[in-house]
Order: sequence, then structure tokens, then C-alpha cells
Amino acid sequence: MADMTVARLQEVMIVLYAASLVFYFIDYLNKNTVAHRSAFWLLTVVYLLQTGFLVYYIVETRRFPILSLFEGIYFYAWLLITLSMILHIFYKVGHAVFFLNVIGFCFMTIHTFAPNQIAQSPVGEALISELLFIHITFAILSYAAFAMSFVFAILYLLVYKVLKKKKWSKQFGRLPSLHQTTIGMKAAIYTGIPVLLVSLILGTQWAYVVLDEWSIFDFKIIGSFFLIIVYGSVLFLQRSGRLTANDFAWANIFAFLFVIINFFLGGRLSEFHFWL
Repeated sequence: MADMTVARLQEVMIVLYAASLVFYFIDYLNKNTVAHRSAFWLLTVVYLLQTGFLVYYIVETRRFPILSLFEGIYFYAWLLITLSMILHIFYKVGHAVFFLNVIGFCFMTIHTFAPNQIAQSPVGEALISELLFIHITFAILSYAAFAMSFVFAILYLLVYKVLKKKKWSKQFGRLPSLHQTTIGMKAAIYTGIPVLLVSLILGTQWAYVVLDEWSIFDFKIIGSFFLIIVYGSVLFLQRSGRLTANDFAWANIFAFLFVIINFFLGGRLSEFHFWL
């Protein structure tokens, strides 16, 4: 029972850590106060859980957990989150906090779902299946976010066309403004990119633990990284002023075509992504 509780708390910690990264990414790009506070408080909960597990381990083993690579990974992840908390509270260095936590999340995932951890744990199979569940859930959530950017792009072009032709109708009052659709496109991309990145990190760890043979060059994995590059490029070009108005909307529409291709064709061509 105790092992199951610890496993559940570790899963909760991973999910909260991932959510914190999403909010930090939004704040990193858009300086959003709500996202900034949400990220900090989620990270605080994660830090308290990590510290609690560290203290528990010290009490149980009566030594400091750095005598093996497995223990060192956990302590390193804890140290990174400690440094990020210090930077957040005392120095307000948002860029450093975000990137430190990306690294910390990677190491925390490696520790939680490491092969020796799974083999020694009586709930190892449950951890593996739930790692897969979280990976797929985050992947689908990222696709949903990109679909939202597609919808807002369509609405932008529709509103722009109506305004240009000055043909008002009863339905026009139900349409969002150009500003609202632009905000919607950007917010969807802000959410989709980090969520997909988290999914890739978790999925890579799952493949490493479960599969005897797999390649980082699997079509689905390459396609997912390509999506991050595509949407990251769209976001970069928009923020640098090279993609404005209609061009930004059309870029979102064309980018979503790659999402559809990766979702359907990627699953068929992948060596192990049979569920998508």
C-alpha cells in the first residue's frame, strides 16, 4: 500500500511539474502574470514533494542518497529545482528558471521511470502503463491546442474578409475580433509546444524502459520534433514581425496540416506507435 501511495505521488509530481513547465513557457514568451504565478505555485508543490521524498529516503536509509547513479540523478533534479526556486524568489531571472526546470524535469522523469526503479518496484507494471497513459494524454492535448490555433486562424481570415468587404450580417456579431483571434492563435501555440515537448520526453523514457529495440529516428518521433520546429518557427517569425495579420493565420493553417499528417500517417509508419 505504501509503495502504491509513493508511486501515485511521484506520478502526480511529474504531472504537476509538466504543467508548471507549460505555464513557465507561456510566461517566458508572453510575460503573463497569471501564468507566472501558476507556474511558481505548481513548482512549489513539486519542490515540497521532492524534498519530502528526499528526507524520507534519508531517514529510511540513514545516509545521504548520492552513492549511486540512480540516487545521484534524483539529488541532481532536486538541486536544479532548488536553484530555480532561489532564482525565482530572489533574482527574478525568468529565462534561467524556465530552462533549469526543463533540465530538471528530464532528470526527474529519468529517475521516476528508470529501468531499475521499475524492476525493483512492486508496482512497476502500473508505473509503466501510466507513463504511457500520461505520454499519450499530453500528445493528444498538444494536438488539441494546435487544432485551436487552426480554428482561430480560420476565424481570423473569415473576420478579415467580412471587414474588408463591409458585408455585415446577424452572424457577424457572434464572431470574435481580429485581436481576439490573434491572441487565440498565439495562446494555443504557447500551450501546444511545451505540452508536446513534455510528451516527447515521457515517450522517449517509456520506449527506453519497455522496448528492446527502438530508434530515435522513428517516423513518429521525427514527426513530433518537426512539429515543434514548425510551430516554434511560426511563433518566432510572428514575434519578430516577419509574419503578421493574414500571413500568421495562413502559417497556422499550413502548420496544422503537418499535425494531421503526423497523427495519422506517423502512426502507420511508426515501428511501435500502434495506438495512434
